[in-house]
Amino acid sequence: MNSFINKVAAITGAGSGIGRALALNLAGQGCNLAISDVNAAGLKETAEAARQQGVKVLKTVVNVADRAAVHAWADEVVREFGKVNLIFNNAGVAHAGTVEGSDYAEYEWIMNINFWGVMHGTKAFLPYLKATGDGHIINISSIFGLFAQPGMSAYNATKFAVRGFTEALRQELDMDACGVSASCVHPGGIKTNIAKTARMNDSLSKVTGQDADTARSQFHDQLLRTTPEKAAEVILNGVRRNQRRILIGGDAVATDLMQRSLPALYQRLVVTTMRLAARFAPKPKARVEQAAE
Repeated sequence: MNSFINKVAAITGAGSGIGRALALNLAGQGCNLAISDVNAAGLKETAEAARQQGVKVLKTVVNVADRAAVHAWADEVVREFGKVNLIFNNAGVAHAGTVEGSDYAEYEWIMNINFWGVMHGTKAFLPYLKATGDGHIINISSIFGLFAQPGMSAYNATKFAVRGFTEALRQELDMDACGVSASCVHPGGIKTNIAKTARMNDSLSKVTGQDADTARSQFHDQLLRTTPEKAAEVILNGVRRNQRRILIGGDAVATDLMQRSLPALYQRLVVTTMRLAARFAPKPKARVEQAAE
C-alpha cells in the first residue's frame, strides 16, 4: 500500500495518543476515517480535527472488549464508506503488579482489552479487507511484547499474545495471497496517558521499591520519550514498506537487539538492574495528616 489517498482506515483508541496521531496523519494524506474509542469527548476532538483536513470521518463509541460491538462497528463502517482498507487495533491499557499480588480480575480486565480487543478487530474487519484486495491489519503490541519485566506480567502476557497472534496471522495471509497483509508494532516509551491511567497495585513496591503513584509518575516523566506524532509516522512508513515488525524508538530497537542476542541471559540483567533501581529509588514523602480544627 504505497498511498493512503481515498482509502478508508478504521482506528481503535483514536481519542488520544497514537490513535489520534494516526488519524490526523492519515487525514492529511487524504484517507477517510472510521474512528472509535470509549472516551466520547476525546473521540469528538479527534473527529473535528480530522474533518478540518477535508476527509470524511465516522466516529463511534466502542469498547473493544465487547465482541458484538466491534463486529457491529465493522459492519457500520462498510455501510457508511462501502469499503475499508486498514484496521489499526491500537486501543490498549496497562497494569502493573506482581503475579502473587494481582487478582484474576486484573488479568481478565487487561486481557479483554489488549488481546481480545485486537482479536475482535482483526476478525471483524478481515473479511471486508479481503474484499478490497488491498488491505492491511496493524496490531499494536509493545516493547513489552519483546522482553519481560518483573511487575509487568499482565501487560507482558497481553503484548506477547498480540505479537504471536499477529505473526501467525501474517504468515497465513502470505500463504493466502489475498492482497491483505499484517504488521505488528512494538512502541517503546511514547508520550501518551497510558502510564497515568495504568492500574497499579501495592504489590509493585516489592519490585520497584516505590508506591504505585511514585512509580507511575517516574515512568511517565523519565521513560516516555517519543511523541505520538513520531510514532504514527513510523507506523505508516512501516505499512508502506509492508514490514512485519515495526519498532518505534531507540529503546525498542535496543531491547529487540538485547532479546535477540541474549534470549535467556537478559532476564538476569533485568533482575540485577531492577534490584539496583529499587535500592536507590527515591522514597515517597510521608503524608502529614492535618488535625481537624
